Amino acid sequence: MSSAQGLMWTEKYRPKKLDDLIDQEEAKRSLINLLRSPSEMPHLLFSGPAGSGKTTTAVCIARAILGDHVSDALLSLNASDERTLKQMREKVKTFAKYVVTKDVSFKIIILDEADEMDRLAQPALRRIMEDFSEFTRFIFLCNYSSGIIGPIQSRCAIFRFVRLPQESVVKHLAEICKKEKVKYEPDSLTDIYAATDGDMRHAINVLQTCASYDEVNQKVVEKVLGLTPSFRVGKIIDQAIEGAFSKARNEMVDLLRVYGMPEQDILRYAYNAVLKKDVDHAGAAEIFAKYDSRLSSGGSTPEIQLASLLAELVRLAKSKTSS
Repeated sequence: MSSAQGLMWTEKYRPKKLDDLIDQEEAKRSLINLLRSPSEMPHLLFSGPAGSGKTTTAVCIARAILGDHVSDALLSLNASDERTLKQMREKVKTFAKYVVTKDVSFKIIILDEADEMDRLAQPALRRIMEDFSEFTRFIFLCNYSSGIIGPIQSRCAIFRFVRLPQESVVKHLAEICKKEKVKYEPDSLTDIYAATDGDMRHAINVLQTCASYDEVNQKVVEKVLGLTPSFRVGKIIDQAIEGAFSKARNEMVDLLRVYGMPEQDILRYAYNAVLKKDVDHAGAAEIFAKYDSRLSSGGSTPEIQLASLLAELVRLAKSKTSS
């Protein structure tokens, strides 16, 4: 058995070239064609679910274009951390305005979680794109392209990444097990996929944790998954659907206060969990849309809003039972 310690498997087995990407065949073909004339590459926008390969694809493109200059000519930022107008000007503009070495066509700026950018910062970013397009290209990564203002979207070639299918993820996990000499039961890899919902990065992290045991089997996977954020939020949703509001609320407060889980992550995991339940999905969508708007506005207390969300889910489940 290979130890789960040391280099993270998400990095060890991250594809280095576009040809090695898992699935995303349509996006991969188009991007490979773009790289045949790298100097003509436009700004890019990748949207799609977490763990579908957006970041890996952006890094592969940067390596292909920048070559040995990737360390000097690539700036990679998480836009949810560098989200304000001041931060955008200080870091992005400073990097963008300097002319790159003659050995590469342009520099590249990767902005992850770009849909979390401050709405005041986005117009400023659009101006930076225009002013320095001669020697700088942007690659925006986001879950939802609707979070990006129209003027930025119109300046980008947009690629939509889809959730990875079970067959592809399970096959990749099995290949990792063989390379790491990890014993595994095939059904356990299917369980990992079901729990991580097509998120390859999350699935590999779960697999690496499971590999610290003698064998990756269903019992081990269940034990490890009990520690994951999605499992914990799913348990809270189970309690709310069963009408145990106080218990669900207390565990949700623990996630916020003790574990520091971002409220938007709780909301996302909760929505995915609700969609697997026998409740009114249309009604649930309306509820989640309302609280997503409230939390995104920044003017409300996350703990109170999420507790109110749970209360509405309790009522939604009760209305399904009584009908």
